[in-house]
Amino acid sequence: MASGSWLLGAVDGVVINASTGKPQAGVMVSLVQPGTGGMQTLASVKSDIDGKFKIEKEIPPGPALLQGQHQGATYNLMLAPGGPTTGLNLNVYDTTSKAGTTKITQHMVLIEPSPSALQIGETILVDNDSKFTFQDPAKGSLQFYVPKSAEDKVQVTINAAGGMPIRRPAEKTAQAGVYKVNYPVRPGETRFDISYSVPASVQFAGKILHARGATRLVTPSSVTLSGDGIESLGQEPQTQAHIYNVAGSTYEVKIEGIGSLRSPEATPQEEDSGAPQIEQAPARVYTRLWEVLGLAFVILGLGGALLYRKGAA
Repeated sequence: MASGSWLLGAVDGVVINASTGKPQAGVMVSLVQPGTGGMQTLASVKSDIDGKFKIEKEIPPGPALLQGQHQGATYNLMLAPGGPTTGLNLNVYDTTSKAGTTKITQHMVLIEPSPSALQIGETILVDNDSKFTFQDPAKGSLQFYVPKSAEDKVQVTINAAGGMPIRRPAEKTAQAGVYKVNYPVRPGETRFDISYSVPASVQFAGKILHARGATRLVTPSSVTLSGDGIESLGQEPQTQAHIYNVAGSTYEVKIEGIGSLRSPEATPQEEDSGAPQIEQAPARVYTRLWEVLGLAFVILGLGGALLYRKGAA
């Protein structure tokens, strides 16, 4: 068969509820594929009483994806070109709003001053080590603080394991400056990228709403911070970015210098429709920031050890 020809035959398998370990009936399973207009649905069926599904559809060349809809969340299974299309297992999870299902493991705040504005990029890593998907429509799956001067300028991009980056709106809560994001946090790690800007200033203040998980401030090599409640952990070796630890639940820093770690080709993706599905769109993430994050975790440990030794001396 030529590599460019369509794959004939069926896509079949079983939907497994990984929360119960049993087959799951009534799940809408869709065969989708990237196209010029985004993800295109080729066909959809519901799993039967035994969790089985079968989609009679020719698959055009290129990668495809199975999506299962269960209790308001979408679950994905990649179908690689030339890979198996029969006897598949598509895992889904039951949904819970139980507090404590997820925990924040890391919170990084990138501060990029320019003559006209302060560009802020926050990255929050959320871990779900349970067998349930967490979703709380009332309180949101994640809450975070945004300065008043940044209201109506907040953008949130979410990267979950097994999916593509998507955008979700930041919704105001009854508490001033506190926003929430409604998104089903599946088992595994989910990354929330939050970006906004505030008017140019030599000061910046923030609040930490999570009790657990380290919070770090990151600046370009040409920018330094000072203030109560933060402590320098040194510079990241490759980009020379400065990294600071935040000790408490609030911080207010003085900023010296201007600079950016922003990748010049980084552009925002299209607005998300709000539907619980993945989109074919580039994430608004900063390539250089993730170079920092990848190597920063190494030096954070070294920095913590140095601080410990300093305190014990």
